[in-house]
Amino acid sequence: MPSVTFAPALTRHVACPPQDVDAATVGGALDAAFRAAPALRGYVLDEQGAVRKHVAVFINGDMIARESAPARALARADRVMVIQALTGG
Repeated sequence: MPSVTFAPALTRHVACPPQDVDAATVGGALDAAFRAAPALRGYVLDEQGAVRKHVAVFINGDMIARESAPARALARADRVMVIQALTGG
């Protein structure tokens, strides 16, 4: 079963411990995690349900494109990590 973890920069706003979820895609995994912490959805997804510009999603340590993240397929042993991306110069 895939696992979902949110970085401390996100969980400081809304408590959401790491969890194993029954999901076939990243979008499904995020939806399952948001059921445990509904307020976290607004920090991760925008009003259209897309991953926010300043959020990065990783699968097994590899960053995936925000645009394709929700549809990305997951295997049973995959680890999804959601972090706030840093920008600036």
